[in-house]
Amino acid sequence: MSQITAAQVAGMMDISLLQPQFTRADIDVLIEQAIAYKMASVCAKGYDVAYCAKRLQGTGVKVGGSAAFPHGNSTTKMKVEEAIANIDDGAEELDTVLPIGLVRSGMYDYAKAELDAVAEACHKRGVIVKVIFENFYLTRDEIIRCCEICNAAGVDFVKTSTGYAGGGAKLEDVELMRRHAAPCIQVKAAGGIRTLDDFMAYYEAGVTRQGTRAAAEIVDEAVRRGW
Repeated sequence: MSQITAAQVAGMMDISLLQPQFTRADIDVLIEQAIAYKMASVCAKGYDVAYCAKRLQGTGVKVGGSAAFPHGNSTTKMKVEEAIANIDDGAEELDTVLPIGLVRSGMYDYAKAELDAVAEACHKRGVIVKVIFENFYLTRDEIIRCCEICNAAGVDFVKTSTGYAGGGAKLEDVELMRRHAAPCIQVKAAGGIRTLDDFMAYYEAGVTRQGTRAAAEIVDEAVRRGW
């Protein structure tokens, strides 16, 4: 394994605030963790984005919003409007979920047009776009095609999963995505990442960002190992 520091581990972490039952008190605890550990970002529900942006102002921790999370079922127009609303509330990164059923129907032109619209809305406002595939539902060929349309749309990240399907990140999926996504596109793993060993397996496979609710525990383990 490539040796990295605990601080570098923390800097590749997005801490998830997306559980629907989370109260503001729950979110405050995770925000404080993100600040203390100097994590990359917190990923917030739409109605929490403005709150998180205010809490995190000046800390160096970014706020991530989302469009059509977790199922990707909204129309393109609604996804774009939700993206813009999140950005207006302070989101610096935006996760959008592909139209999964249409991808599985072979409607890649629709998915590409949708990504073009969302990416344009975000990039003109200086915001990073992460595209969630939800690989649990997709074949290897579908994952490859999704990488290709992301390449064409010029997005910033491809992401394995929401954490709300029947399965999360898998190493073989990450390796496939890294091979077929353009070198300028980063790969994010999310869903089921619970230990430092999990983290390192994905890092070694080329993942530069990981989403988990166990972020603090993973960084603590890196510290205990003397990283």
